[in-house]
Amino acid sequence: MHSPRSTRRIAAVHDLSGVGRVSLTVVMPILTTMGFDVCPLPTAILSNHTQYPSFSFLDLTDEMPKIIAEWEKLGVDFDAIYTGYLGSPRQIRIVADFIDRFRKPETLIVVDPVLGDNGKLYAGMSEDMVGEMRTLARRADVLTPNLTELFALLGRPFHASCTDAELKDAIIELSERREHGPDTVIITGVPVVDQPKLTSVIARSRSDGRCWKVTCPYMPAHYPGTGDAFTSVITGSLLQGDSLPIALDRAAQFILQGIRATFGYQGDNREGILLERVLPNLANPIQSASWELL
Repeated sequence: MHSPRSTRRIAAVHDLSGVGRVSLTVVMPILTTMGFDVCPLPTAILSNHTQYPSFSFLDLTDEMPKIIAEWEKLGVDFDAIYTGYLGSPRQIRIVADFIDRFRKPETLIVVDPVLGDNGKLYAGMSEDMVGEMRTLARRADVLTPNLTELFALLGRPFHASCTDAELKDAIIELSERREHGPDTVIITGVPVVDQPKLTSVIARSRSDGRCWKVTCPYMPAHYPGTGDAFTSVITGSLLQGDSLPIALDRAAQFILQGIRATFGYQGDNREGILLERVLPNLANPIQSASWELL
């Protein structure tokens, strides 16, 4: 008989890079700061993330089922399961089975379907990967694709300039017209038409029926790991009981704060945002609500 837990627990299925703030080195500090017990299920260990010219890589695919089996023996349960980059169709199948075995009615399943960006799939991402990711996405309560991943999951050619109405229809197709689609779809990194200094996030919850948009300034710099940070704040915020628009606002503001804290320095952007400077901000209430109802 297990005694009641004092802290809510999240299984985080991501890779671990020693250098560069991405994946688990972003996910764990954010969710721990937000008050959660984070249990990593590592998919791979890298010396540094893959946007550097070279890196070492240890594939943990064979180890993942062993970890899951030990957790099952221990009777571990999770309030949320949160998945990020997965490196092969087999890893996706392992994670789908993990969700099926550990999920309870109240478990929040968050899937960040990492497949590509800027209109192209990442190197090594095959159509088999896209197909398996569609299967995993159907298990999600919350799905957080960028624009490229949205079109890949829908099986449509990439289209950079979309109206809000087109994106709303795409979300509805992904969540409602496919069997057992995710309840909430959040599209990240959406350009604002004719306003290059702005970027937006658009989201809809099937159970709520409303569509939300959060717009924030676009900073002309690329930092790896911001997507991981965004979805981590979304996960923590929803588990804390925030509404979808408030979760979107908190995540967007946190990323903007992180980029602004980093942008003034002449460092290597590949190291990611200066997360350690902005983590305390997660305890603050949102400064101004910027969401709008579409």
